[in-house]
Amino acid sequence: MSSAPPPFQLVPGAVGSPVLLHVPHSARTVPEHVRHGIVLDDEALEAELDHITDSHTADLAARASEACGVTPWRFVNGLSRLVVDPERFPDDREEMLAAGMGAVYTRTTHRERLRPPGADAEPLLDRYFHPYARAMTAAVDDRLTATGRAVVIDVHSYPATALPYELHGAGPRPPVCLGTDGFHTPPGLLARAEAAFSGFGGTGLNSPFSGTYVPLKHYGTDRRVTALMIEIRRDLYMTEPGGPAGPGLEALVSALATLVDGLMDA
Repeated sequence: MSSAPPPFQLVPGAVGSPVLLHVPHSARTVPEHVRHGIVLDDEALEAELDHITDSHTADLAARASEACGVTPWRFVNGLSRLVVDPERFPDDREEMLAAGMGAVYTRTTHRERLRPPGADAEPLLDRYFHPYARAMTAAVDDRLTATGRAVVIDVHSYPATALPYELHGAGPRPPVCLGTDGFHTPPGLLARAEAAFSGFGGTGLNSPFSGTYVPLKHYGTDRRVTALMIEIRRDLYMTEPGGPAGPGLEALVSALATLVDGLMDA
């Protein structure tokens, strides 16, 4: 009997592209066996998915990839971050544990209970988090082997108004927030992103969300892996919370494609 396909997808790009668009929070799917461990009723769960999902970011990354002169690679999560959040540290290093939102969330965006007290996170980490991390590591290694470098671009969105779970929600909420890492985000990468997204009313740095995703194998040790997080304020392109995309999405597709194309010469 064949095994089930993984709940994430690596979409191949051009052999010579070092760019990997990472889309971790775009999906709303919660498998039934995971749903049983969530205490929200169906209406409350749908409302939570509206708030927590980076809606339309998978479409944004896919359309931008099609518009690029050299197609980047894409790694897309097919499950909601309410299953596991692949971008969190799976241990005490994760600051979002303070809000009940480590790798396996126990609280909602409004700090209400999501899972029962004492719920065991290990089965979800073993089934979903660790395989995802291994696959992302392999995808980055593949780009390093093929091109000698890897550029991870995290594609996210965030609400126009801060939600209660945000630890740094009192700071600026620019149209486009660029999350950086002191080791993995070189000035040239940041400058290209600032230029590409300059037409949306301004970019900001590391507020309200900071940092970017790099596999732990490479984190803080391999400068061939560069990375940047792009957090797009949702009122630029969609009806909040969880509503349809609007005309602003097209301009964001063009901006992301411009950034990716520029990275081929970086």
